[in-house]
Amino acid sequence: MSTTKTCYYESLGVERSVDGKGLKSAYRKLAMKFHPDQNPDNPQAEVKFKEISEAYGILSDQQKRSAYDRFGHRAFDGQGGNGAGQADFSDIFGQVFGDAFGDIFGARGGAQAGPGRGSDLRYPLEIDLEEAFSGREANIDVPTSKTCDNCHGNGAEPGTDIETCPSCQGAGRIRMRQGLFTMEQTCRTCGGQGKTVKTPCRSCDGVGNVATRRELSVNIPAGVEDGMRIRLAGEGEAGARGGPPGDLYIFVSVRSHELFERDGADLYCRAPAPMCVAALGGDIEMPTIDGGHKSVNISQGAQTGKRLRLRGLGMPHLRGRGRGDMIVELFVETPRNLNARQKELLGAFSDECCPKSSPGCHPEHENFFEKARGFWDRVANKDTQTEA
Repeated sequence: MSTTKTCYYESLGVERSVDGKGLKSAYRKLAMKFHPDQNPDNPQAEVKFKEISEAYGILSDQQKRSAYDRFGHRAFDGQGGNGAGQADFSDIFGQVFGDAFGDIFGARGGAQAGPGRGSDLRYPLEIDLEEAFSGREANIDVPTSKTCDNCHGNGAEPGTDIETCPSCQGAGRIRMRQGLFTMEQTCRTCGGQGKTVKTPCRSCDGVGNVATRRELSVNIPAGVEDGMRIRLAGEGEAGARGGPPGDLYIFVSVRSHELFERDGADLYCRAPAPMCVAALGGDIEMPTIDGGHKSVNISQGAQTGKRLRLRGLGMPHLRGRGRGDMIVELFVETPRNLNARQKELLGAFSDECCPKSSPGCHPEHENFFEKARGFWDRVANKDTQTEA
């Protein structure tokens, strides 16, 4: 039977506008209250602890929080039932409280012994707006690390032994009693590995991995937006002593375009309309993001600021069908560098359609000066009254 999940904000008792500091403070208070080691005989406390840890794991990550604000719990469907992406709740607890304090609560609050996961890597990738429109396959060269070929990641020189750490007996952690609590710290002898190497590998100095560079091919999807990140699982640095690798995150930035500005899937373009075309009506040729041309009809008497919407000529929707729109904003261009004949014709045109001889030809002009005359009359009346 399906159950309705509690709102993450309600779980932590915070408003949706809460900042990162307030979020962390709320989680700390609740985590201290409901931690299972504080409530050994209360199974509901463990349930509550997992609930608030899951909520904090989502809301403390800006991208996950943005997705949750838009789509709710549906944003994380298919992640094994854990909105935090199957994160270890003790890891979240440890990140907030730190090793020195988080370890007070025993093994649940600390890392387990064994090979450590490799670090995640970040790679900035800059692309053009046209590439964001069509998508592309990018080849990147990433500085990273790989498992040492000589020792196969265990850090020991081939033919030598790896021994169980004598300090922690292979646990990777040292436990001590302090009052009502059990304090646990990472073993300093083995660094939490649970094992020690007597003869370090000559190739990697006992680390288990070596620096290298890796060429990767990355698929940039059509419609990608500035600031988005693409995760390549397992392409980060190799883990210590044969541990699993981290992930690689491609952070995409889209260069500014000389013609178009982007707002989501819509594109905006400011286009000049010659004065005569704006007055008489006609067509202007517009470029489109796919490299094509589009004839746009301008109605008679078009003014600066008029917007024309060209449907389906914007950017593709990243996770949907179809494309956004292209919005053309007109500005009427006044001719300059006129020759004598052009000036003569324009003068005749001005005499023919001046506001006095042709009412309604310049409605904005007439409306403005009608208001101006009223303003002058009010000022004049006030001056007369003052003199009287």
